[in-house]
Amino acid sequence: MTVSVNGIAVAADTAVSAEMAAVRELLRQRAVAVGLLASESAGEEEVGRAIEALLAREVATPEPTEAECRRHYEQHRETYGSGDLVHARHILFQVTPRVNVAEIRARAESALNELLREPDRFAAMAAELSNCPSGQHGGNLGQIGRGDTVPEFENVLFRLDAVGLLPQLVKTRFGFHIVAVDRAIPGDVPPFEAVRERVAETLRSTVEERALRQYVSILASQAEIVGAHIEAATSPLVQ
Repeated sequence: MTVSVNGIAVAADTAVSAEMAAVRELLRQRAVAVGLLASESAGEEEVGRAIEALLAREVATPEPTEAECRRHYEQHRETYGSGDLVHARHILFQVTPRVNVAEIRARAESALNELLREPDRFAAMAAELSNCPSGQHGGNLGQIGRGDTVPEFENVLFRLDAVGLLPQLVKTRFGFHIVAVDRAIPGDVPPFEAVRERVAETLRSTVEERALRQYVSILASQAEIVGAHIEAATSPLVQ
């Protein structure tokens, strides 16, 4: 698949990886333009650090206010139940500093699509593909309570609709996960004060994702992209 960004070709072999490769190249070119990356021939690790620095500098993620946190808590009280438990399985596609993130995501998406067609293959695919030791046990994570996992994983596991094989990948600091929630056992709802930081983290993640999408769409609107579709903003004020 031929993909280029402002005349620079990038490697991609699927529609998913084409988009990811184009986004990465957009960010790399922006890092060069603002002086965060000096060499056009920089290695993967150096480019990754430059992109992280770029996003930290140019993508603003405002801290949620007390009022916003309370409003979110009241609208999603069940989400913050104390004592909630789930029985879950996962397949981890680990992201490390030296791997091509776009390729890892494409592999994870392909495996998820296979499992959505044939969910009974979960255990076999976990044993074959997962970078977590649980893969040798069908991906089984056992019984999980709140606080047992990283927040970005927990936020998905304890959603009210998170039962069965989840139709989308879950992204955490460790990589991309295919997740199946086999059973959810609700607990009691704690007061706002007890979960204020968890509420704030949820809102931060939502705002960060929206801000990243908006930032990339603005870069895309100013670039010539061939072979990949990235939603381009018509205005820097796009929401």
